[in-house]
Amino acid sequence: MTETETDTTNEPQQAPEPQQAPERETDLAAAARVLDEPGGLPAALEAILMVADTPVPTTQLATVLARPEAEIERALAELVAGYESEHRGFVLREQGGGWRYYSHPTFAPVVDAFVLDGQTARLTQASLETLAVIAYRQPISRGRIAAIRGVNVDGVVRTLASRGLIEEAGQDPDGGANLYRTSSYFLERLGLRNLDELPPLAPYLPELDELDGIDENHEPGRVPGT
Repeated sequence: MTETETDTTNEPQQAPEPQQAPERETDLAAAARVLDEPGGLPAALEAILMVADTPVPTTQLATVLARPEAEIERALAELVAGYESEHRGFVLREQGGGWRYYSHPTFAPVVDAFVLDGQTARLTQASLETLAVIAYRQPISRGRIAAIRGVNVDGVVRTLASRGLIEEAGQDPDGGANLYRTSSYFLERLGLRNLDELPPLAPYLPELDELDGIDENHEPGRVPGT
């Protein structure tokens, strides 16, 4: 061994520095302590629902906050009653399969004026008619919708899908055509808990088995083969 070489065989190895716990764990622990404080659970529910884009089910809230569903339901009921007694400009409602904040119905005119601001955001008559057919006869193909309405509905179906009111629901096992159904956003916009709350319009529409012979690729008003 030369004079410049150093034997480090027997030198003690430096212990690795302890890794710091992820900040997320620290944040969750702090949040858990807040939940145990008076008013902590209602405040946590407010924080979650304020950032929710879609209604949040009670079961999901209970899972996230690690609390029994019954406790979550009581806290939600207290929030609902509190907002109503304070005459707030918003309400907390359960619809569309979960809980979400909405502007108070009393202020609907001013909210509409702000959101629309002179723009036309209403669905056309054709869109409303097509949406009604889908709502009451879902899942249903474009061909059968066209058979009921007597006109081609391709453009209208695309419009309803782009607005999030309908969604694809698989394919027809017989003809392979795409099927459509209403979305949870549809229920939310109409203020319904589920499709059972739709008004009784279905008896005025033809049954689907009456349309079984329709050619899914045939456009109403066009002679097949042309």
